[in-house]
Amino acid sequence: MATLGIINSDPDVKATIETAFFGKKDFALKFLSEREEIIEFLDYELPEIIVINFSDPNLSIEKAILRIKNDKWLANNFGIIGIFSGDQDKEEKLLAKYRIINVLCLLEKTRIQSHLVKSIDIIRENYQIIFQREITRELAGGSTGGFVLENDILAVPLYAGIGATILSQRGCITPEKKMHLQLALDELLINAIEHGNCAISYDEKTRAMENGKSVVDLVLERCKKPGVRAKRVDFQWEIKQGQTVFTIRDQGTGFNVRESLRKIKEQDMTSLHGRGIRLATMFSSELKYNKRGNQVKLIINHDVSVEPDVPMALAKAQLISVKKGDIVLKENEPSDYLYYIASGKYSVIHKRKQVGSLGPQDIFMGEMSFLLNQKRSAKVKAESAGKLILLTRKTFIDVIRKYPHYGLFLSKLLAKRLVRSNDQNAALAKQVETT
Repeated sequence: MATLGIINSDPDVKATIETAFFGKKDFALKFLSEREEIIEFLDYELPEIIVINFSDPNLSIEKAILRIKNDKWLANNFGIIGIFSGDQDKEEKLLAKYRIINVLCLLEKTRIQSHLVKSIDIIRENYQIIFQREITRELAGGSTGGFVLENDILAVPLYAGIGATILSQRGCITPEKKMHLQLALDELLINAIEHGNCAISYDEKTRAMENGKSVVDLVLERCKKPGVRAKRVDFQWEIKQGQTVFTIRDQGTGFNVRESLRKIKEQDMTSLHGRGIRLATMFSSELKYNKRGNQVKLIINHDVSVEPDVPMALAKAQLISVKKGDIVLKENEPSDYLYYIASGKYSVIHKRKQVGSLGPQDIFMGEMSFLLNQKRSAKVKAESAGKLILLTRKTFIDVIRKYPHYGLFLSKLLAKRLVRSNDQNAALAKQVETT
């Protein structure tokens, strides 16, 4: 049973969360409100998910936020679900304010009962997709993935948050860009549900809004029809060298792309109609619709100037700049140091064959032979310019002594790699048995 940290002092929010988790045995809920216990929980529990009530007036979370911001090992290995009061705060302003930390989604307090557990389940099921640091980059340097969404508008922000976080985790975009991308994906996914699958027209939406109805109300009404309720939105991404392509496809009949774009261009910038397309156009490198109008591709060019921040514990360690083609580790040499990977791409070569690749998402280079005090088992070559932080045995031990939770983090990292290796070996053995 995992411990779910909930940073909150509001008794009503606590009661609602406890009700939402009633009968759920996957988590033990731990409510935190004092600054010291929050910091201690972050340091020593190494949570995968935490919940923060951003609208709690009695909480002093700025020190905890600063702690997360400054410690990249913490910031990049767990996700935050934010809770807020719509009467006090606006979602976009909160995303902008906390863009530097890993806020995957924000839930208005009225949605705790219906969507908190659902959001946590989605994050847990896709943890390895979101937090790429523990997955070795494929040899081609890219990856693909995606989701199939039901017509649930209130769940859309989480999927948009995951899409934006994937690029942020890989160092492809800045925190500012992440926030903008998250909002753009959110709007495009809502469009696919609202206008695509549910066929809610421009005029119909206008009339409903004038009568005090929301898009959520319209979608719920339309989904009472089995044929509409069964439709899905396909949300895919492909990360390539230099850019990422997000593809969103609905099961609707499509729309007149040219005419709709013309209307949006003529509208006032504050109009709610066409908001998704305007945001996506502003914050993407390119936006392309198919002729039918039921598929859109949002293309994001990677920011080559982005360089991952160094964990605070390593700030004083030796920083080494490498050039493409440099040999950074040699086979059979003594392993009296290891590297923290700040930036760059690296090939792992054994007996003249490339057997793997490394990047910032892998965190360390040469840690296994270093910890076992053995000679290097492979050569590592830089495939691009990059920066490495050299940690001698003395420096590494001093860091662990000063920041003991880093030792727990490293143990967790190695344990997950071992589990993944065992799973791969088991799958290979099974494949051999069946051939």
